[in-house]
Amino acid sequence: MIRFSQEHLQSIYAHVEDAYPEEGCGIILGDLADESKTVVEVMPTENAWNTEAAADFTGDKSLEGKRRQYTIAPEVMLQAQKQARNHSLHIIGIFHSHPDHPAIPSECDRLYAWQGYSYIIVCVQNGKAQEVQSWSLDDAHQFQAEKIENII
Repeated sequence: MIRFSQEHLQSIYAHVEDAYPEEGCGIILGDLADESKTVVEVMPTENAWNTEAAADFTGDKSLEGKRRQYTIAPEVMLQAQKQARNHSLHIIGIFHSHPDHPAIPSECDRLYAWQGYSYIIVCVQNGKAQEVQSWSLDDAHQFQAEKIENII
């Protein structure tokens, strides 16, 4: 389970709506407990996806651009790790949007995901956030739905 305040969810929605029609993304910092994660800070980031670089890495020249892919630059992840450590927090998740598509992970989402993180996906239809779902990887590297709980 991952626990969000309405303010944190609104911050995510605003960022992914601003990014539309491209995928928006960001990092989620928070606290870890036995069976739950509590969001303390949402860090919107730039979608650093580069189709040419991805094609060089994967060999797949048919990859789509930022409308269907996202990545967070390594230096931004490093900065977030340092910020989390300095505030006794953890990176507990990543959020991104699916413009005009359901909030269900793609195969690319699964391939690039890391265990232990929550993956928040927001469906953005015609520029407006519609649906949000959280996912986490199981031991077989498959996504499983994760409960989102609102906190005050």
